[in-house]
Amino acid sequence: MIDPNVSLILATAALAGLAMLVSAGLAGWRGWLALKQTELDQTQRANLPSPTAGARIEIADLKERIRKLEAIAAGVDL
Repeated sequence: MIDPNVSLILATAALAGLAMLVSAGLAGWRGWLALKQTELDQTQRANLPSPTAGARIEIADLKERIRKLEAIAAGVDL
């Protein structure tokens, strides 16, 4: 018959080993998910059309309007 202390030590060691395997698997899974997310982001970025000159001018105009409205809201004279 196995000594109760030995069986307790074996059970604890087995549990610790299982915990290490699970944590290593989880770290690998998270790394794989991060890799796939990066791949998806790059694919989506590559599929976006580049803005035309007119769109860039319109965006700059909107940014200027926002800047002026923020200055008015802050009470600053332009």
